[in-house]
Amino acid sequence: MKRNKEETHETIHKLIEVARDYFTKHGYADSVLEDIAQEAELTRGALYHHFKSKKGLFHVVLESVQKEIAERVESEASKSEDLWEQLLLGCLAFVAAAVEPRNRRIMLVDGPAVLGWETWRTMDEHNSMRLLRGQLQIMEQHGCLKCVSIDAMTHCLSGAMNESALWIAQMPDYGHALEESKSIITTMLNGFKS
Repeated sequence: MKRNKEETHETIHKLIEVARDYFTKHGYADSVLEDIAQEAELTRGALYHHFKSKKGLFHVVLESVQKEIAERVESEASKSEDLWEQLLLGCLAFVAAAVEPRNRRIMLVDGPAVLGWETWRTMDEHNSMRLLRGQLQIMEQHGCLKCVSIDAMTHCLSGAMNESALWIAQMPDYGHALEESKSIITTMLNGFKS
């Protein structure tokens, strides 16, 4: 029984990785389930057994991308003991991760288009935005922030980072645009210091 669960988990993980590669390279619209199943060495029926539809598979892939980015945000933020530096490192890690080729199309383009803005936003709230809100609450408790609404600040900063990522993704000089955005985010965050 335990082996069957392990095999199922391995199969699902492999499907997600193969689908992520397809969605990255071809986009949602041009990714074909038969091709994904074949590369994962499964039948189309097996794919449908685990994921009821292409949209269902994409949803799980986007979820894994969001979780991976949230883990990266946490990891980068934890590199400092300073609360302000944690916030800055986390914000910069989010933007940098969101615009990476492996994440950009899935997260920024197809995610909202395929699943709808509300679903995409809910997923964002459960991952990166949750971490941002938590960090801001800690900073508020330590008197590091000006007196502002944590909910409003969370949404404004999240929106700014998402928009920055969308802008960077469209720029021909990705590295330069990322550096410009880092400078702006740093300046913006400094405005909230108490």
